[in-house]
Amino acid sequence: MTFTIDLEGRRALVTGAGRGIGRAIAHALATAGAAVAVNDVDPSQAEAVADEIIADGGKATPLPFDVTQYLDVATAIEGSGGTDILVNNAGNAGAERFGALVDFAESDPGEWSRYFAVNLFGTMHCTRAALPAMIAGQSGRVVTIVSDAARYGDAKVAPYAAAKAGAAGFCRSVAREVGRHGVTVNCISLGTIDSPVVADAPFDGRGYVVRRRGKPEEVAGLVAYLASPLAAWITGQTYALNGGYTFSQ
Repeated sequence: MTFTIDLEGRRALVTGAGRGIGRAIAHALATAGAAVAVNDVDPSQAEAVADEIIADGGKATPLPFDVTQYLDVATAIEGSGGTDILVNNAGNAGAERFGALVDFAESDPGEWSRYFAVNLFGTMHCTRAALPAMIAGQSGRVVTIVSDAARYGDAKVAPYAAAKAGAAGFCRSVAREVGRHGVTVNCISLGTIDSPVVADAPFDGRGYVVRRRGKPEEVAGLVAYLASPLAAWITGQTYALNGGYTFSQ
């Protein structure tokens, strides 16, 4: 017996897909049959991943834009013909990357906004631009990547955690609004995943039941499931994908 996730005929948009987790998600959705719009703020990275997918026999186009700029987001999504599956993956602090990890009492208020611009407002911008066509078509999937830094709480990243928690709350609210239109909205809350962002950071596995970092492909598998018809009755949920860093009741 085989088990297949079939996204043939679906259009997907993955933000921040030029590397790491987003790249793996874009490849997984394309492997399942979706035509994938590969977004990144860096056009060359979006093009490189789209080329990889095409070389593997999938369907992909680069769609570079900055998720923090709503007019650019709306123009790009409308110009691409809309999307059936939106994966809000762009995060961290965008092109600026993370700043110093410090206690909140020592943080610079001038640094907070970049975390909200990408993780919260970027998610809101893309979701706002994608939803009208999903509602009109009475079908759609929105999957947003959040973090256990927000769901559970991690020290020294409070502005980032606040932005990710805001994105999760936003998605729960939107899920209640659009469920009657056949549109589902869910989040995936990540522990530490092997990616370029943490490539040079030490990791000893303490605090994790499965004592290793997660793999981008493991995130991509859950995204593909939530994006598929198999998950049509799942909405408003936040799934912890974290190697047992925390347990859900």
